[in-house]
Amino acid sequence: MPKNIAIVAGGNSSEYIVSVASASNIENSLDKKLYAPWLITIKGDKWILGTPENPGPEIDKNDFSVTVEGEKIKFDCVFMAIHGTPGEDGKLQGYFDLLDLPCTTSGILACAVAFNKYVCKGFLNNFGILSPKAMLVRTGYKFDTRRIAAEVGLPCFVKPNNGGSSFGVTKVTEESQIKDAIAKALQEDTEIIIEEFISGTEITGGVFKSADRQILFPLTEIVSKNEFFDFEAKYNRKADEITPARIPETLTKACQGISSLIYDILDCRGIVRVDYILKDDKFYFLEINTVPGMTDTSIIPQQAEAFGLAMTELFTMVIEDAIEYRKSRQ
Repeated sequence: MPKNIAIVAGGNSSEYIVSVASASNIENSLDKKLYAPWLITIKGDKWILGTPENPGPEIDKNDFSVTVEGEKIKFDCVFMAIHGTPGEDGKLQGYFDLLDLPCTTSGILACAVAFNKYVCKGFLNNFGILSPKAMLVRTGYKFDTRRIAAEVGLPCFVKPNNGGSSFGVTKVTEESQIKDAIAKALQEDTEIIIEEFISGTEITGGVFKSADRQILFPLTEIVSKNEFFDFEAKYNRKADEITPARIPETLTKACQGISSLIYDILDCRGIVRVDYILKDDKFYFLEINTVPGMTDTSIIPQQAEAFGLAMTELFTMVIEDAIEYRKSRQ
């Protein structure tokens, strides 16, 4: 009998639309002989089976079940497809931990640390992981634009500290632009990271590890047709995503090694994607995505294809590893 898999999508951030697209691709790719997919959309306190456009019954939050035509459905595993809060920052991971329900992501701490870009950079710096200089600004914080320009340098990036898909991001070239850039980013988050601009090649790579295997995906080189890899470039084909990246094999191995180390340091699980800037043969860590995009145009599916791995097979590995991991903790 197929296992019931809850594909959880939506969320409370601007990444909602990306999450819904990821969930659709995941649902279509699952092996239906092994799994019965159930799409669940979460938005605030509204948790429903299906989508807001085609809603089904509400989810019982007491045990994360749903009653369909008089039958109570419980799930064997959660396939997390929420990018942003509450699916990528550890909140739902804590909830599913309390229910002893397998989930395809990293645990509470790894998700929380990875989601907070400033904290994650500082933590990984202790292990020798290079990253651009950065400052943190919070809502209500009295910032000095001259100090920011002096300490971080210009150009720089101003972006939400807890967010993704390049929502609210501005590349600043003059001090006079910093105030407006911070105001824009504060529309997405209460914390803002201001990060040094490093001119180089943007590189990203996926990692998946389980008890018996390790997959270090081919790297992808990103060449944006816009000023930087913004939302339009990511999702409206305004960038060339070249897999494998056009860098020497020695640098590819070095980057994959760093990503593998970061995966282990943070105690990650499931599929992650790590982003870098390559300059002068050095990789500068930008961020790690513990729930990377799985849309038709997302990078992980491209890397899996280059690796020779079908998404159906990859998702099967991820689900079974999550289930086995939960069993091992009981």
